[in-house]
Amino acid sequence: MSNMMRDSQIMAQTRDENLSYMSDMALELAEMAEDSGMATLAYLFRMAALEASTADAALVEPDDLPQQMTSH
Repeated sequence: MSNMMRDSQIMAQTRDENLSYMSDMALELAEMAEDSGMATLAYLFRMAALEASTADAALVEPDDLPQQMTSH
């Protein structure tokens, strides 16, 4: 059981790092687009960054699952 929990923690950490990376990259691309005078593209990249950062927060909640599984 502890192996499963450790694996899911590692997967969650990797997922969080990936989402954080995507958010950072999208913001950098937004800045580059803005500097090039492409406001619409910059807006789209900012939306992508926001999406990645909110996905990160939304995925934190399912940590309740292991507790439900142990109660059976």
